[in-house]
Amino acid sequence: MRIYVAKALLLAAVAAAGAGAGVCAEWDLRGQLSFWLAAHDRPAREAALGVRYIPTLSFKVDLGRGSGLDAEASLNVTGAAQGPSLGSLATSRAAKPYRLWVRFSTARFEARAGLQKINFGSAMLLRPLMWFDRIDPNDPLQLTDGVYGLLLKYTFLDNANIWMWGLVGNDQTKGWETVPSNRAAPEFGGRVQLPALSGELALTYHHRLLDTAHSLVPLPPGEKGSVAEDRLGFDGKWDVGPGVWVEAVLAHQDYLLYPLRYQKMVNVGLDYTFGLGNGLHLLAEHLVIDASAEAWSGGETRSLSALSLDYPLGILDRLKGMAFHDWKTGDWYRFASWQRTYDRWSIYLIGFWNPDRYQIYAGSGASNLFAGKGFQITVVFNH
Repeated sequence: MRIYVAKALLLAAVAAAGAGAGVCAEWDLRGQLSFWLAAHDRPAREAALGVRYIPTLSFKVDLGRGSGLDAEASLNVTGAAQGPSLGSLATSRAAKPYRLWVRFSTARFEARAGLQKINFGSAMLLRPLMWFDRIDPNDPLQLTDGVYGLLLKYTFLDNANIWMWGLVGNDQTKGWETVPSNRAAPEFGGRVQLPALSGELALTYHHRLLDTAHSLVPLPPGEKGSVAEDRLGFDGKWDVGPGVWVEAVLAHQDYLLYPLRYQKMVNVGLDYTFGLGNGLHLLAEHLVIDASAEAWSGGETRSLSALSLDYPLGILDRLKGMAFHDWKTGDWYRFASWQRTYDRWSIYLIGFWNPDRYQIYAGSGASNLFAGKGFQITVVFNH
């Protein structure tokens, strides 16, 4: 149903674009084709190879008086094979909508409806406000599934802005979630972002109903099937020489029997570019996660630290290293990458040394191409 609604919005936008006399829409067809080869030892030695194609059709039309209409439709088509040898490869293939939205915009206002990416916040690597996407900082393509909904955004003259959104039909976990939403119940929220000294600060709110029957974590027998969740987020970022930021979230779930009803997340970070050679960029963050029975009491705590070093060798080449440490389990996650970029082609070579279970983010699944020790080569062509 949600796909048909998004298609109807796109068709309506196309019809509106052609309805006005003398109005000409600009169409654009682009695509991203990527190939990858990976090998790892998690815990048995395996190899994986795959191909992904994301064709994107977009259009835009100038409606006059500073307003416009644009839309985007794209697919995520993948095929992959994985196994210990060429004779015992397990194959998979999938095709699903990646983006399918239509947007009306003016100089200061926009309304976007359909399957879209919604993200915000100040943190870069360990993001408490990763509510509607799941972008892995180690993914060279920065891909993430979208959400179905309506987003409204208004920007004031001083660059303050206000967001409002409503989501429906999303039944997969997203961000840090371990319990998916009830796809039939609307989710809603908003965000206010204001200039503050040399930076900005913001408050964000979101409400949804949880579908506890499909929880990824064990819940007591007899727990309610639909549980309300409210999230309140705060973030700010300032330039004081280095860039510094803070991002925090307090979430409450209205469980009947499960005792850990409150989740708290606090991230602090900084980045700075040193004047060494072509410029060495350093980024560091520390995240504390706590689940407890009361809002301000202690409970089950997890802490993660992240460090990233990024250095451009020249116009075409870039080196990057990242390390994550889970203070609760003692696990280290290590990545080193080389990137070469041309006009249409990009090549990424990544080496990693991680635990057998890739668990930087809760709910992201126990299996991932970055688990264990190994390497990955990705070749990307954009047209």
